[in-house]
Amino acid sequence: MNKFPRKRNVDTGSRDGGRQSSAKKGLQNDGFEHRARKRFGQNFLHDQNVIQRIINAIHPQPTDHMVEIGPGQGALTRKLLANCGKLDAVELDRDLAAYLQQTLGEDPRFELHLGDVLKFDFSTLSDKPRSLRVVGNLPYNISTPCMFHLLNYSHLIQDMTFMLQLEVVQRLAAQPGDEEFGRLGLMMQYYCEVEHLFDVPPGAFTPQPKVCSAIVRLTPHRELPVKVLDVRCLQDVVRVAFTQRRKTLKNSLRTLISEAELSKLPIDLGLRPENLSLADYARISDSITRAATTGSKAAKQEESYLE
Repeated sequence: MNKFPRKRNVDTGSRDGGRQSSAKKGLQNDGFEHRARKRFGQNFLHDQNVIQRIINAIHPQPTDHMVEIGPGQGALTRKLLANCGKLDAVELDRDLAAYLQQTLGEDPRFELHLGDVLKFDFSTLSDKPRSLRVVGNLPYNISTPCMFHLLNYSHLIQDMTFMLQLEVVQRLAAQPGDEEFGRLGLMMQYYCEVEHLFDVPPGAFTPQPKVCSAIVRLTPHRELPVKVLDVRCLQDVVRVAFTQRRKTLKNSLRTLISEAELSKLPIDLGLRPENLSLADYARISDSITRAATTGSKAAKQEESYLE
């Protein structure tokens, strides 16, 4: 990941001789034009009412260390920088990075990092617990892996406010019994409090996406409300359960745990995966982990007898 040089000239002219349609290119007040790139999943937020509503929800303070993922043309960046103490921005698009560096790079509180957010080491920004406030209009194609990458640094993060596809936000915030309840919501709620703040229509972007978007706030738990012995086991249980979500619990999890072991738990075996709570999945996961640990100890003991 490279820090962008403090100064760089930017070509603000159209790259195709002016043939870009106004629906496909973003035009700033300073004349900078940029054609949205599909491979980067770019849709630029331009609705000032929506922008201000997002800023109000984030409520940046002079003591805040903000981190913006995919600042794009700086729709949020400028307003964040006007109110926070420090702003690090991670941008993959070289042209946009150059533009932002030229227009904002003189501010010593602003630092631009050129590269892929999925490979970015957020621990290089701070070593203080819960010191980073993360924001971003995440490209739909990397939103889920990006959020889970950030969870590796949850001890450093105060909160995360993202623009995501509405369907993804609904899945993140879903509760047991909801149609959208599944793997994504369960695992994110294990680590974070999830708040669906408000929806954003397609017309707020250039070019317009084909789906609605929404703003979500993720706040890492100070203490996990539900804690498991092995998170990887929990992930496996949730993955297997929702791969066969139309089956009842005793049938969907038979490759991981026997019906006899399941019946020892205070869980209705006739329920389907979307009807169980995070606490229920934690009980199942810990039961499997304990059984595996007991089996491992027994195997070692048997080996010692044979020596």
